[in-house]
Amino acid sequence: MNPPLKAYLDIETAYSGEITIVGVYRTGLGLVQLIGPGITLARLQQVLRPVERLYTYCGSRFDLPVIRHHLGLEVADLCDCHDLMYDCWHHGLYGGLKRVEEQLGRTRTTRGLNGLDAMRLWERYVLYGDHRLLDTLLRYNRDDVMVLPWLEATLLATPSP
Repeated sequence: MNPPLKAYLDIETAYSGEITIVGVYRTGLGLVQLIGPGITLARLQQVLRPVERLYTYCGSRFDLPVIRHHLGLEVADLCDCHDLMYDCWHHGLYGGLKRVEEQLGRTRTTRGLNGLDAMRLWERYVLYGDHRLLDTLLRYNRDDVMVLPWLEATLLATPSP
């Protein structure tokens, strides 16, 4: 019997609140990034269909409500959702994902970029069609998604205070 399929999700949004990128890493299946008009209810359901447990960081407060609002999808109806932010709090780690990474000594490839930068990158990509901007945004999203399995493993290996 195969172990339950786990996945890790992070979204990026535009200034208007619309979803610009959905990144999902499914263990054993790799990273999928849906972009702009390619973000549809049907496509996201297809990506999440085999997932049994979905991990986010602050997803219960941001990612999942935004997906519900813009796509009409209640992700918790598809799979068990687990917000790692609360596990971090239990371990005395507070702040956004980048702050938690810093506290744990991890450095990302897109160091220095934040959610506001992600919005700017999308806006400029749409305005100017510069694919280098989209590539940077996709790398930023990939960093956000791919730190989640590491964070989960780190929290499991660290006894809480």
